[in-house]
Amino acid sequence: MQVAIDQAKAKVLDWTRKHPHAVLYDESGPTLLDVTSAKSIPLSWPKVSACEEKIHPETGDTYLVLQFESGAQIALVDPGGVAFAPSFVNTGPLNAAPQAVCLRDFYTLKAQIRHYLDQHGDQALPRECLDMMMLCIAILDGARAVGFAVSDLEKDLEKTLREIERRTG
Repeated sequence: MQVAIDQAKAKVLDWTRKHPHAVLYDESGPTLLDVTSAKSIPLSWPKVSACEEKIHPETGDTYLVLQFESGAQIALVDPGGVAFAPSFVNTGPLNAAPQAVCLRDFYTLKAQIRHYLDQHGDQALPRECLDMMMLCIAILDGARAVGFAVSDLEKDLEKTLREIERRTG
């Protein structure tokens, strides 16, 4: 088992050294830092059950998938950072939701929602805005499930949701 952990550590260290703009690895924690969000997650090596290197179909670059004993998975991807499955525990199933997301996706969706609110204040909000809000919730729930501390992002999203509710009556 120690050989497998050592191999997984070596893969993570190698990948993060090649992609420091996406994910940083701190061996002292050990933690993974998602560069886009500046948020880190603890990495418990004894709980890692598998580490697999894969090829991204669009970029041709390698990415790593870490499987944990709990069944949870994270992936180290570029672009994106630390990717994970969205959680639909608070939203229910969402049509066309991706299987893997990252906090970068959250920030992109949140910016699009803000655009609707700030730039189109005189227009009714499209259904798409609510769909993006629901996906933001699923992303934050998935992020929390893999170890990210996201309460600050949730509070900010709650403010946006209250603004949407106020605007839609």
